[in-house]
Amino acid sequence: MVEILSVAIAVTLMTSVFICLKWRNIRCVGDTPLSLMAFSAILFTSGLDVGLIMFPLVEFPIYAAEEAYSFTNPLAIEFGFWGFLVWAFYFLTTFYFCIVEPKVGLFQLGPIRWINNLIIIATCAFTAFLFLSYAPSYINGIRPLQQYSLVGFIILMAVWSSTEIRYLKILSLASSALFLLLNIVMLLASGASINEYLGTLGNIAGYFENLHHFLSPVSDYHGWYLFWWFAWSIMIGQFVARFVGGLKVWQLMLALLVIPSIAIALWFTTLYYYFANGISVSWALNGAMVFVGVIFVINSLDSLIRLYTDNLAVGVQQVGQVKYLIGNWLLIALLVLLYQLTPFEIEWVGMVVIGLYLVIYILLFKSRRELGKSFSGEKKVI
Repeated sequence: MVEILSVAIAVTLMTSVFICLKWRNIRCVGDTPLSLMAFSAILFTSGLDVGLIMFPLVEFPIYAAEEAYSFTNPLAIEFGFWGFLVWAFYFLTTFYFCIVEPKVGLFQLGPIRWINNLIIIATCAFTAFLFLSYAPSYINGIRPLQQYSLVGFIILMAVWSSTEIRYLKILSLASSALFLLLNIVMLLASGASINEYLGTLGNIAGYFENLHHFLSPVSDYHGWYLFWWFAWSIMIGQFVARFVGGLKVWQLMLALLVIPSIAIALWFTTLYYYFANGISVSWALNGAMVFVGVIFVINSLDSLIRLYTDNLAVGVQQVGQVKYLIGNWLLIALLVLLYQLTPFEIEWVGMVVIGLYLVIYILLFKSRRELGKSFSGEKKVI
């Protein structure tokens, strides 16, 4: 699987560069275009979950101790797992669903349509299952009944939020603001000076100095992360493409690679300062981290529920609000319970998505002449 994953990463990155060079000035406009700020907030909060908030403090000691990560510092490793290049996966799929899919309609074909939506539903439930599994490490002393009740509440809030687009905008902007506020509060609580913070931030240069190491898995755990990014790539691209507000292709690439990476770098730097200086996170700050993480999970589940219900034409308008709420809550909740009885792995979903990439590449190659003519016409308009 490692070889397949490495080839998939290489093809994805090369395709992204090719697109940005060849069609850099084509404007991307989604069905529901939003401002760059709103688009960035939806992208950031839909494409990430509680792991961004809680994982680094657990992972820094691992990256500092294990030989596989010794080529650079733990902050650079963490950033490499979450930032910059991996967002090219989302660029490729966002470009596809904004520009290419309206021309070819491949995701309307029966088998592709159903496989895509099964992937979305499975990953949506798996995201909630991961929160259920890790909740005891986030919340000390949480009891099983409280654990399940919290996850049930999160799913309910996500389903309810997905009933109207205005809830998504409010939730995305609010969670982005809370994330920024959390970073500021934790930085102030750490007692770090500006020079100390900037000195810590400088460790991220280790990522760019060792960029070649991140083009393929440096460990099994890194491979897990990369499969996770692939598993999310098609559905996040399909979801956020509708909100692109007229960015040119090169601007879209910069927006996807740079804007989320800046926020991630600043947050990880704050957490790394805590780790490097042996500073304990207070119960109040840990509670704030969990709260923001829960909002991120709700946001992520909202985007996935909204996406598969739209794709399958089982939205609120089609089935009614009560059936929509009950049906989607039961579907996700039951799948979360089912995952506890199965050896489900996100790598399986990642492999299916890579296979779907291959099918799309083949179909696009077969229709390359017609597609090329449509792009030529579009370039003349610009």
